[in-house]
Amino acid sequence: MKSNRNILIIEDDEHVAVMMVQMLSQAGCNVLAVHSGKKGMELALENSFDLIALDVGLSDVSGFDICRELKQRHISRHTPVVFVSGQSDQQNVRRGLELGAVDYIPKPFTSTDLVYRLLSHIKNKA
Repeated sequence: MKSNRNILIIEDDEHVAVMMVQMLSQAGCNVLAVHSGKKGMELALENSFDLIALDVGLSDVSGFDICRELKQRHISRHTPVVFVSGQSDQQNVRRGLELGAVDYIPKPFTSTDLVYRLLSHIKNKA
């Protein structure tokens, strides 16, 4: 398995973010979690990540707006974005995928499902 997979988590629920960091760290990933959409956008545009896990319902900016912006920027255009959100009705799922996300994982999720799906998108990128 490839080591040093760098994942950015943009999730404003600290409990969920900590849980995701633990799961992905145990799977051998380097994980950075931020609780603000604006901070996540700054990091995504300043660094290279193998994947970005993004919540839709952030407190400061919509995850949809972040995804749209990331897909328009050269540095992040090809970085897989996966929405991880409690807002998982069909309209939101369709919107997320149309904006360029590679997957949309509904909350609550199982640790196995989350890790497997995120890592599969990193492998597909390689």
